[in-house]
Amino acid sequence: MTTDVHVRRARAADAPVLARLRWASKQEDREGDPSALVRPVAQAEQWIQKRLARGSWLAWVAESGGDIRGHVFLHLVERVPEPYEDNTPVGYVTNFYVVPGHRNRGLGAALLEALQRHARGRGMDVLIVWPSERSVPLYRRAGFQASAELLEAQGTEPDGARPPAA
Repeated sequence: MTTDVHVRRARAADAPVLARLRWASKQEDREGDPSALVRPVAQAEQWIQKRLARGSWLAWVAESGGDIRGHVFLHLVERVPEPYEDNTPVGYVTNFYVVPGHRNRGLGAALLEALQRHARGRGMDVLIVWPSERSVPLYRRAGFQASAELLEAQGTEPDGARPPAA
């Protein structure tokens, strides 16, 4: 790992940088096609700022050289209370991104370690993620594994078909 890396909890004030990195990650997914960006980054900035401020979402950032070089988000999904099991929330891990020039230096592992340390400290026993193909090895190294317990429904139609495009 790079020695000048510092991982910390994100603050609402980090929202402008986190929004720009979110847009960069999505643009990277679309191979840099600028026409694919249809929403202004300010929309993401406001969304992130509000959720970090009220604590409904948590995030960790990896800083190197004084700048945020990566992040990972955690949404706490509440469970309906029940009499026999703990009602600790399920953690939804998402929006995991490291700037391309800083990958393969341990930033991603450090981010996941901080998130998992937080989850263990809260007694959370379940973290779920829908990883990209590229991120699967990193998640596996961090202890994530495939589960036969989750089911996923695609689309809104009973047969899985999507409604025709308008």
